[in-house]
Amino acid sequence: MRKAMAACVIAILSFFILSIANPAQANSLVTTTPISGSTLGTAPSAVSITAQVALIDSGNSITVTAPDGTRVDDGVLTIDGVNAIIGLKTLTLSGMYTVSYSLLADNDVPLAGTFTFNFMAPTVISSPSPRSSSSSASISATTNSSVTSIFVIVLLFLAFLVLVGLSLYARKIFKKK
Repeated sequence: MRKAMAACVIAILSFFILSIANPAQANSLVTTTPISGSTLGTAPSAVSITAQVALIDSGNSITVTAPDGTRVDDGVLTIDGVNAIIGLKTLTLSGMYTVSYSLLADNDVPLAGTFTFNFMAPTVISSPSPRSSSSSASISATTNSSVTSIFVIVLLFLAFLVLVGLSLYARKIFKKK
């Protein structure tokens, strides 16, 4: 009887252990771009988060806030399999930017959290300006320009002389006939 009872208990425990569904692997963060805690010298155009499990298309959110607390994401969230990408406005302030996210996968708890990255804005943003030419370069350009002009005038004068000469020669030929 004890053997039967022990066998029954073992069978029930075995059934219970085997019948418990192996919980789905919980969704977790794989990588972020920019990397959490990194310092950037160039402003990113987007923030992307890669999860371990494929994300569903709706219900996800990512917000990016500047050091002064204003939102700098453009609000356009794209889900592509395990990747969630949100565009950014132009970053101008130096400091720590905070990314808050809540991502959903089928039959899983939301993957939620925050991370930060440091952006070091350029101190001076300037567009290139043309350099002024030196006086010797401008004198050289003027000299080259005047030499070219004189050469063209001489060629035109010689062409005119050739034209006059040909026309006189042609008259002479046609008068003889």
